[in-house]
Amino acid sequence: MPDNMYQKQRNRKLGERVVNELKKRYFEAYYFDSAKEALEKAIEFIPHDKTIAWGGSMSIIECGLLDHILKNDYKVINRDNAQSLEEKDMLLKQALTCHTYLMGTNAISEQGELVNIDCMGNRTASLMFGPEQVIIIAGMNKVMPTLDSAVKRARNFAAPTNMQRVAGNGLRQTPCYSSGSCFDCTSKDSICSHIVITRLCNPARRIKILLTGENLGF
Repeated sequence: MPDNMYQKQRNRKLGERVVNELKKRYFEAYYFDSAKEALEKAIEFIPHDKTIAWGGSMSIIECGLLDHILKNDYKVINRDNAQSLEEKDMLLKQALTCHTYLMGTNAISEQGELVNIDCMGNRTASLMFGPEQVIIIAGMNKVMPTLDSAVKRARNFAAPTNMQRVAGNGLRQTPCYSSGSCFDCTSKDSICSHIVITRLCNPARRIKILLTGENLGF
């Protein structure tokens, strides 16, 4: 049996256990072997006649969800179309009132807790309150054994990696950009203004988590 088949079996067993833990915390959760299956499930949840917005997420790009939304005549609030900082700020605020919010997550503990780090707080705000439903697509690379290790992943891997992505214009200079690891800095360019742990879904089933055995995002 090929090595990747053993990994697929491991991911499925762990993924199904994590899904059960998420359900105990009132999330609506599913496990899929492939990102394609997770994408198909996400599409089932998204109505054409309701507004959709999203946070900065490589996972929704890599699985094809954002491309599907943009190409299929959905009603969207797209901050990337803003012509000014003022318009972008307005669209970010409008996203809090959308029907469906799409995002990834920086980490998930095996006990079913979500960990997310945000710069302005628009993504974590939408996760916590506002949109009628939140759809999260996450690869098994986001799953960590404990809450402590999930926080460490978010701070020491996800945030420094994301900084490499957003600092391409040279405008952001932080210790993690220079070194690749977190220094718990208070730099004005830090993207770690908010560290949010979501331990329960309230109202129940508002947050839908589609976990896939394939790695997505960082």
